Amino acid sequence: MKHVLDSVESKFEMFQILDENGKIVNKDDMPDLSDDELKELMRRMVYTRVLDQRSIALNRQGRLGFYAPTAGQEASQLGSHFALEKEDFILPGYRDVPQLIWHGLPLYQAFLFSRGHFHGNQMPEGVNALSPQIIIGAQYVQTAGVALGKKLRGNKSVAVTYTGDGGTSQGDFYEGINFAGAYGAPAIFFVQNNHFAISVPVEKQTAAKTLAQKAIAAGIEGIQVDGMDVLAMYAVTKHARERAINGEGPMLIEALTYRYGPHTMAGDDPTRYRTEDLNNEWEKKDPIVRFRTFLESKKLWSEEEENKVIEQAKEDIKAAIKETDKYPKQKVTDLISNMYEELPQNLKEQMEEYKEKESK
Repeated sequence: MKHVLDSVESKFEMFQILDENGKIVNKDDMPDLSDDELKELMRRMVYTRVLDQRSIALNRQGRLGFYAPTAGQEASQLGSHFALEKEDFILPGYRDVPQLIWHGLPLYQAFLFSRGHFHGNQMPEGVNALSPQIIIGAQYVQTAGVALGKKLRGNKSVAVTYTGDGGTSQGDFYEGINFAGAYGAPAIFFVQNNHFAISVPVEKQTAAKTLAQKAIAAGIEGIQVDGMDVLAMYAVTKHARERAINGEGPMLIEALTYRYGPHTMAGDDPTRYRTEDLNNEWEKKDPIVRFRTFLESKKLWSEEEENKVIEQAKEDIKAAIKETDKYPKQKVTDLISNMYEELPQNLKEQMEEYKEKESK
């Protein structure tokens, strides 16, 4: 990473290791990953693509609730997560469920989160994360706080968060990076720039040439990365983590990526704001195809291995949805009782009202 960070100007030129043809274009920054680690990265990407496909199908069947598709963003999500440690704390956005799963959240709980069930928001012991944030950008402020807490306790770990390009238009984005920068908190802030937020092109959201350069105002490091290149995402995240735990402060990482599906499954129609030509252009940059080509050139991956991962993912998903179905639908009284340790008077009255309705 050294030569990329030599000057302010170079920081905002897209950092890349693998081009869209799976060829190494930056040998100097090639991460030191073993063959087994490279294969594990690929396994996670393929598994997550299957999870996305099945989640969309389950949503359409009415078996899942809220769902934000992830296809196209596997390199950004999983390459960054692969560089983290178990003790690092993740504060995800609503599209970042894959990172939670690979951080230790059981698959059935991810499905329960989608259904709005409270157990889906209960992180198991040892899983250092919050449940996905629905409020756009709010996780940035929370991350600054978690990171500062780590600094005050002398923990050699980081707080990591993700948002989309639309999140950078929120006040919480600026407040979070400014607070973390002012206190030198060990935080890594990701912007997964998939170019459209919900439906508004990024160039209509800001006059800035890059989102990475917004780091300058907060006095922190910023870099723009090819978010379809899993090796680049890993290398930059590892670099950012090392800086943070060495007391060099937070970093803002803009990952240029593209979501192939709609913003969410709640009625968004991407054909209204994205052209077929643009979709075709980004499909040529597909992170899985690119990485597959690279691994095959090293004789580290085969169609047989990929099919095994696909079948394993399908079996795991089938078992997880079966486990999810064991949980009864959440009742209004469950929601009320989980909100407060001691109910205020108005909710006590509502609780009695709903208990009566639910008993009928």
